[in-house]
Amino acid sequence: MRVWRRTGVLLAVLSTVLVTACDGGGGDTTTTSADGGATTVADTTAGGSPATSAPATSAPATSAPATSAPSTGGGSASDAVVRVGATLEPVSLDLTAESGAAIPQVLLYNVYETLVKINVDTAEIEPLLAESWEVSADGLTYTFNLVEATFHDGSPLVASDVKWSFERAKDPANNNPFASMMEVVDTVEAPDDRTVVVTLSQPSSSWLFNMGSQVGVILKEGASDLASTVNGTGPFTFSEWNRGSNIVLSRFDDYWGQPSQIGGVEFVYVTDPNQLNNQLLADQLDLISNVQAPQLLEAFEADDSYVVTTGETNGEVVLSFNNATEPFDDVRVRQAVRHAIDKEALVNTTWAGYGTLIGSMVPPGDPWYEDRTGDIPYDPEAARALLAEAGYEDRLSITFDVPPPGYARQAAPFIAAQLNEVGIQVEQNNIEFPQWLDKVFTNKNFQMSIVAHVEPRDMGQYGNPDYYWGYDNPEVQGWLEEADLATDEETRNELMAQVAAQISEDAVSDWLYLLPSLIVSKDDVTGFPTNAYALSFDMTNVSVSE
Repeated sequence: MRVWRRTGVLLAVLSTVLVTACDGGGGDTTTTSADGGATTVADTTAGGSPATSAPATSAPATSAPATSAPSTGGGSASDAVVRVGATLEPVSLDLTAESGAAIPQVLLYNVYETLVKINVDTAEIEPLLAESWEVSADGLTYTFNLVEATFHDGSPLVASDVKWSFERAKDPANNNPFASMMEVVDTVEAPDDRTVVVTLSQPSSSWLFNMGSQVGVILKEGASDLASTVNGTGPFTFSEWNRGSNIVLSRFDDYWGQPSQIGGVEFVYVTDPNQLNNQLLADQLDLISNVQAPQLLEAFEADDSYVVTTGETNGEVVLSFNNATEPFDDVRVRQAVRHAIDKEALVNTTWAGYGTLIGSMVPPGDPWYEDRTGDIPYDPEAARALLAEAGYEDRLSITFDVPPPGYARQAAPFIAAQLNEVGIQVEQNNIEFPQWLDKVFTNKNFQMSIVAHVEPRDMGQYGNPDYYWGYDNPEVQGWLEEADLATDEETRNELMAQVAAQISEDAVSDWLYLLPSLIVSKDDVTGFPTNAYALSFDMTNVSVSE
């Protein structure tokens, strides 16, 4: 039997996230807080970015009463509100109904917590609301021992909350976009208030890891209207949301773990990457969560009052092909496009040289990573030959749907120019995020698009024939299922590596590069990690020096 236990006081690890999946909201709203007070939420239409979910309807936001309110300026370092610049704003507060990265960036680990969390620097599993757990020898039964925690409304966390949260996540009626991660769960039992027993229908090498994501969020039993009502167990409470402008969190002084060293967090949304940098230079921000104009980093690198931190992420910039429709239902066309694009030149030209070439849907931090950049290398002549073989001796015309993020809009003209060189005429169609969700992701009405997929270990989507790129390969689906059933890491890693090789050979997509984690902060703000292997921008360890 495997046993995990918390040693000492677990300090939450700060996580940075590539905000490449979010929604924009609209409409002025007035909200009512949990204690009956009214809060006005001013709204201007916010820009969005790609995600992997359907859009949700914007709604007023409420929260359980906060123990402390954020400072509006001045005060000691412990009262400081850290202003975090971000480009992409959520459409709602319900991270159980949306898979966009903008929601967990704010709420995961900061406001809502999970039984386990993913260390953002190492991608290792760590205890959180479960101080320890045991796994049966057959890999089917997980017994979790809970910490003594309190929800923001003052009610204690008990095992029945976990049972209800897991069963709710699994129930198809709730439309959780990650419900498939709970399919392996057979039963959830709460024999006493501090113990949860989860029995799986079959061994799963990924289930516990997945419980550190949105699908594993623990809600208070009976929670409803999550799009506008927030009640978690994390180190911060939700305070206010001024749509199109900012989201404010306040320190929760009754937090069960190590209290935050700052008074609160203000996520400030600025869609223009140049303006985002300028606001930090103008002392209107304390930190940029992920720089979207890396070519301007020199201004910060030359100034000792700022710190530029570069790390790794899970953010694969994916050139998506619709495998279910012409011309990309022909593998030769897909391979031709991959041959036509010089990835190294793309990174140097559009992202100032920041980025890692990968060649498949596997970042270097994953245990089954192999360098696949040589599978279908840059070779324009090979691209032309493949197009001719596929029957496109004359020019092929395609439409390229491009969402707002900087990496997408800056890469698109470069890609179009390179495809033009091999005989593919590209019509670039710039669309806003809600339209991208509807047209590309939901209705699959596209030929080619581009989006950064930031979820950890997300190659499994290539085993889902209903996913928006329309890839249906039973052999790949079988390997993924075998990998999840594997009881030893070596077997699992070999099978996952096979999947990575096959989807590369089939050119299901083109994996342009892995986005870096680029954070710029004032030199008095510390406590954030280098890498971004989880979706949360975890502020728990952040501090501001005197």
